[in-house]
Amino acid sequence: MKRQRWGTRFAFVLAAIGSAAGLGNAWRFPYKAYENGGGAFFIPYFIALFIVGIPLLIAEFAIGQGFQSSAPKSMAKISKKFEFAGWWAVLSAAIITFYYSVIMGWIFNYLLFSLNVSWGNNTGDFFVSFLNRSSGPENVGGIVLPIAIGLALSWLWVYFILRKGTSSVGKTVAWTVPLPTILLVILGIRGMTLEGSASGLEYLFSPNFSQLTSATTWVEAVGQIFFSLSLGFGIMIAYGSYNTKKSDINNNSMIVAFGNSATSFLAAIAVFSILGYMANIQGVQVPDVVNGGIGLAFITYPQAISLLPGGVIVQTIFGLLFFVMLLTLGIDSVFSLVEAVESAFSDKFLITKKKFLITFITIGFLLGLFFSTQGGIFWLDIFDHFVGTYSLLVVGILETIIFGWYVGADNIREYVNSVSEIKIGKWFEYALKYVIPILLIFVFVRGAIEEFKTPYEGYEPWALITGVSIVLLSFVVGIVFTILKPKDKKDYTKKEFLTNLESEE
Repeated sequence: MKRQRWGTRFAFVLAAIGSAAGLGNAWRFPYKAYENGGGAFFIPYFIALFIVGIPLLIAEFAIGQGFQSSAPKSMAKISKKFEFAGWWAVLSAAIITFYYSVIMGWIFNYLLFSLNVSWGNNTGDFFVSFLNRSSGPENVGGIVLPIAIGLALSWLWVYFILRKGTSSVGKTVAWTVPLPTILLVILGIRGMTLEGSASGLEYLFSPNFSQLTSATTWVEAVGQIFFSLSLGFGIMIAYGSYNTKKSDINNNSMIVAFGNSATSFLAAIAVFSILGYMANIQGVQVPDVVNGGIGLAFITYPQAISLLPGGVIVQTIFGLLFFVMLLTLGIDSVFSLVEAVESAFSDKFLITKKKFLITFITIGFLLGLFFSTQGGIFWLDIFDHFVGTYSLLVVGILETIIFGWYVGADNIREYVNSVSEIKIGKWFEYALKYVIPILLIFVFVRGAIEEFKTPYEGYEPWALITGVSIVLLSFVVGIVFTILKPKDKKDYTKKEFLTNLESEE
């Protein structure tokens, strides 16, 4: 089966930035920066970017591009015993799409709510009412129809984006990646012109250097970089495999990494300038109006929009701008996750893209209905916490060991330098073999210890055990897929990294 190619280098870079810059940039980064020392947080953030994010991003692009394969197939070409790690990555990505698409469904609904600012002033109660939220994860309840309709729209959009492979993806990211950046600039400029906005930016950027002595701050910085660059999903390996083997890797990695960080900073300015205005209007301090995580997007920011001067028309415009921005950030992440899964199944089982998409989207919609129930938000939170944290950390640890020690960090460095304008030094080898795995293991162990000390969000043990079981299930299913024989065994086992550069099409 002939491998699909990016139409242009620009399309590849935009797609990679789109995958990296997702909803987490809009609500996770601003809150994490504020929570961990404000301006001081940027010190560990940029250190983590250079010693964790960029080296691992280079390695993932190199593995995909060098082996011209998806994550599972690339791992199998290194050694058959490592194939399970690639499947673990893409199966985790698949699980994430099942609930991420539900959040997209929420955003579709909030676009409609923006038309007349339906959420009013009590946005917290409105959000709970919209979800028809039950008392807890033990009470799943019925399916909430508006969310299910939004879910269907999300998957339909994913199908039309991916149906023609890199061709349709390239056309989509040409506007879905620049658009949220433009909207963030507009929101940021408007936010900074509001009275009190300076107090919001002050709370965000004023450095609290005492936080640098806290291990938590450094752990949060590593985690933010690791997750926001879409590392450990198999996405960047799949995207890299659609390049020719001679494509520049180092330059592309730098552009993607800095593009992702720029989106995070724009989001932080846009969000906290508005929150400063909101605090000023209410006569309270900024911390009193800050709500982290999903609440920042669906409770705090809509409330701020309701307080904007200019009446319903202005509030409607900025509501639409904000949720269109979230929608375009989210869709790039969703379809990139699906693409990582499709690439894996296509490589091993030679399934056509159309057949895969119809099957996967049907499964994704049906499983997404579980998260569209009255208790769905609780299970969304549990799945995201365990799959979106621990699965990816383990995959990241395995990747650094496999890439750094079995492929050889020196071999990867030799390859990427041979095809790139910017050359990387020996620091890359030390980072990949020692620094990154040690940091990720530390983050994993520290997080696991905290889980035993304090149950996540106070959920009952059985609910948390379910979350852990899903992580283990993705590992077991990955083993099963590893055992299954590939359709084209000869191509599947051929080792070709760093070879045949002269035979490129």
